Amino acid sequence: MFAIVSIAGQQFKVEEGQEIFVHQQDASEGDKLSFDQVMLVATDSTTSIGTPTVKGASVKTTVVGHQKGDKVIVFKKKRRKGYQKQNGHRQRFTKLKIDSITA
Repeated sequence: MFAIVSIAGQQFKVEEGQEIFVHQQDASEGDKLSFDQVMLVATDSTTSIGTPTVKGASVKTTVVGHQKGDKVIVFKKKRRKGYQKQNGHRQRFTKLKIDSITA
């Protein structure tokens, strides 16, 4: 069984027991979160497609922890002008474990 769920503006294909990284959520480690913007639920025999979401479907998760992603260097330069600017960015992520998918 898998589902396509919208979490923090992004869509993820999730299965029970899977761990995913999403944009940082306002939750502590060990908290339970529920997401009900489920676009599709597929089992072995049936598939339910929402318009835009499947009624009564939800994905229950547990927060495993918070992490930072890899550093991305942003470098800007204009040739022959003496302009250079260097900046860095590290995205913050939340690791979620998918506990159950209900349809």
